[in-house]
Amino acid sequence: MTNAHVASRHRIPSDDLAELIKEFDLGDVVDWRHLADGLMNVNWQLDTPRGTFVLKRVTDVPLDRLRRNLAVLPALAEAGIPVIVPVVGSSGGVVVEVGGSGYCLFPWARGAHVRGVDLPLAQVRRLGAVLAKLHLTLGHAAEAGVLSAVPVSLTADVATPERAAEKADRLTSAARSHGSGDAFDAAALDALAKRRVLLAEYAALRPEGDVPAGPYGWTHGDFQYRNLLWADGELTAVLDWDRLGVRPYAEEVVRTAQVQFGVEGVFDLERVAAFVSGYRSVVPLEPAALLDGARRLWWKRMTDFWQLEFHYDRGDHSCDDLFIADEALLHWWTERLDEVERAFGGAL
Repeated sequence: MTNAHVASRHRIPSDDLAELIKEFDLGDVVDWRHLADGLMNVNWQLDTPRGTFVLKRVTDVPLDRLRRNLAVLPALAEAGIPVIVPVVGSSGGVVVEVGGSGYCLFPWARGAHVRGVDLPLAQVRRLGAVLAKLHLTLGHAAEAGVLSAVPVSLTADVATPERAAEKADRLTSAARSHGSGDAFDAAALDALAKRRVLLAEYAALRPEGDVPAGPYGWTHGDFQYRNLLWADGELTAVLDWDRLGVRPYAEEVVRTAQVQFGVEGVFDLERVAAFVSGYRSVVPLEPAALLDGARRLWWKRMTDFWQLEFHYDRGDHSCDDLFIADEALLHWWTERLDEVERAFGGAL
């Protein structure tokens, strides 16, 4: 994205803002500012006579799906999960369509985003327990009909090395033909070349079969520090319900640990083990399921290039830094595959 595109993306047309103020009965907006923490959607802080709110413009999920997802939040709040229930508009819905975009409004929640590696071990364990309680509560919501029933079977795609190599070749061509020759293009080309070597060397260790081990059900989908708020050592809010969906529980546990504790190219394995221990204190997920989840996520990272697809296919550079960091972690993880899986399996 160019700077002009980024700037325009962060603006709200005055007519749209006026309509949103009326729809949500805010009275007026005394002040507003863009919140830079989000990667996909666009968020603003609004100061109004009624209080402070977060306005979210939804860009990466169909609005009908978002309405379904947000409908579960009152049940989660009632069960004691720290969530922020959206404001209902005058039309009776929580998602409002204005100027061709969908918006939702939330009361402001106190707290700050804290990287997983900056959390004390006691909070890491509590975070694991919260995720487990969230999974249980989402399961109850499905049983009550708030969410649809969980399917009787679940499969997960396992990319072949050949398919991943073909994608790497296509992105290499894109970087050479559409790139500007800057430092990112050079890093991408180097990473793609090294990834082909990894794919050839470790193909035999890819997951077996397309049926993940262990139980599955409704999950948050993006339970990571950018979507968590902490205050005074306590978790005050779980945010961003765009990716609510049915997945293996082990998949969400492992992915959460990777995003939370895989920082600056290395895993904090002590915190990984503490997080898993906290989860298993509430939901006794078998080590075999966690090991399977860890291997599947490793292979997914090995065969996936989504940040480069954003960059070269969409012209969206907002996730460039994630590619550089994830690539470093992938190499570290691959060199220590057994050690990382021992941490997930509780044998650190």
